[in-house]
Amino acid sequence: MITSAMKSIGMIAEFNDPNELLVAARVLRDAGYRKFDCHSPFAIHGMDKAMGLKRSPLGWIVGTFAFSGAAGGLLLQWWTSAVDYPLVISGKPLFSYQAFVPIAFGVAVLLGAISAVFGMLALARLPMFHHSVFNSDRFAKVTDDGFFISVDATDPEFHSEQTKELLESAGGQNVELLEE
Repeated sequence: MITSAMKSIGMIAEFNDPNELLVAARVLRDAGYRKFDCHSPFAIHGMDKAMGLKRSPLGWIVGTFAFSGAAGGLLLQWWTSAVDYPLVISGKPLFSYQAFVPIAFGVAVLLGAISAVFGMLALARLPMFHHSVFNSDRFAKVTDDGFFISVDATDPEFHSEQTKELLESAGGQNVELLEE
């Protein structure tokens, strides 16, 4: 006889509106949960604070790459005009930085934009081809009018019965245990 034990990978609960979702996120945060996510068809103001999320490091990533791009563009132009191939044209100095600003700015914008795209993808752990919430049939509503919270089973606070009771007490409906 072959038996396969179903492994619990999380729990999902549905909420009626964005306000209930915000309240439930605060309840989970206050209960010590850290590995949970809120799903809605649109961005909800204040959700980051309600979930206890830190500020994204994406601005620092983009700023660092943009500054490096500007410095690199300026350095390359200085090297080519003042060191590698020095030519005095119309009595201008070898390093005439005013002429180099547009190229340095362009390289800064280019590297900033590229780092924003790839930094956002890396921080969001994308592309993610499958997520455990897709095992729920009700989750299809999230792109239209559904508001959900999913709690990962790897969270230290996760216990099937206690988590279910907490989600129901926060207003969650159709609480469902997600299994492999």
